[in-house]
Amino acid sequence: MQFALTDDQRAIRESVRAVLAKEAGLEQLRAAIASPDGWDAALWNALAVEMGYTGLMVPEAQGGTGFGAVEMALVLEELGARLAVIPFFETAVLAVQTILNAGTLAQRDALLPALADGSSKATVAITGADGRPSPDGITAVLKRSGAGWRLTGEAGFVPFAHVADLLLVAARAPGSVGDEAISIVVLSAGTPGLTVERLPGLDPTRPFARLLFHDVTVEEDAILGAPDAAGQALERTLAVAAGLLAAEQAGGAAFCLSTTVEYAQQRVQFGRLIGSFQAVKHELADMMVAVEAARSAALYAAVAIDQGGEAVFEAGSVARSWCTDAYRMCAGEAIQLHGGIGFTWEHHAHLYFKRAWSSSTWFGDAAHHRERVARLIGLG
Repeated sequence: MQFALTDDQRAIRESVRAVLAKEAGLEQLRAAIASPDGWDAALWNALAVEMGYTGLMVPEAQGGTGFGAVEMALVLEELGARLAVIPFFETAVLAVQTILNAGTLAQRDALLPALADGSSKATVAITGADGRPSPDGITAVLKRSGAGWRLTGEAGFVPFAHVADLLLVAARAPGSVGDEAISIVVLSAGTPGLTVERLPGLDPTRPFARLLFHDVTVEEDAILGAPDAAGQALERTLAVAAGLLAAEQAGGAAFCLSTTVEYAQQRVQFGRLIGSFQAVKHELADMMVAVEAARSAALYAAVAIDQGGEAVFEAGSVARSWCTDAYRMCAGEAIQLHGGIGFTWEHHAHLYFKRAWSSSTWFGDAAHHRERVARLIGLG
């Protein structure tokens, strides 16, 4: 496949880089992590409110710019390189795609404009307490109660739930399994009966929370589409999310490579730059191969998303499995090649290592996606 960016796509990438260079340095990153809410409100305002990048994949009819997954992948690669501590992926990809795939036209018109202009932050709850990939991991239960519905149970590992204005919760009918009888419930922050508990975690750049549902009252119009009918829509949303998360992982891996090359060109050991040692060259070459392949896989997945059809499922899982392994390898090598300083809290390497590992299990690990590819091509 031959692929070249358009002028518009290059302009989007360069504008994101310019914003991040100003607003998302390592000092801002550490300040955001240390803040009480653990996120960067200034960066959100710059990217979402002022630039409108959360609306890239929102149709123009609902207040977005009507671009596609390739443009979103370019933005996410840059955000992954900077470890942006904002609910961008959760809002612009997870929430937007869930609403587009499961919601009615009226619900799209009502919900998407606020996500597109950055005035509302959103997240999606799609796993239970054990963190298993959806749809098997969904444990929240939605059942009929008189003229309305009741939501009970819990959802685990929900990213940025503590700062979200809107929460899209995947719930199942009592006794259902797999992707059958799944509904998507729209809740506002502060809904009576909803409790949000922040969870301690490995990765401080993407905070997670647990949602507890204590007989939450749900009106009919707060369910996206028809009740018990969102299983296939959720599967497509997760496939799109897998492919685009791969772009974020590719960006993180590329940053690990570039900063390690820079360090190898400066650090002197035994009277020589460490980058002149053959063993170091080999490690850096392996990292470069992994990064270039990761970028190719992520862009292929984005193209498949824009083309529609069933190829998105295979392409998304291929990209996720490869980019997961590439990011973990590059983050680990970055620590090793930086030597003693790479193991310190003051250096940034451990933050990328933690993001690489936390991302590796989101929506299923690399083994999960390889098994899915095997089933899709008839080997499972």
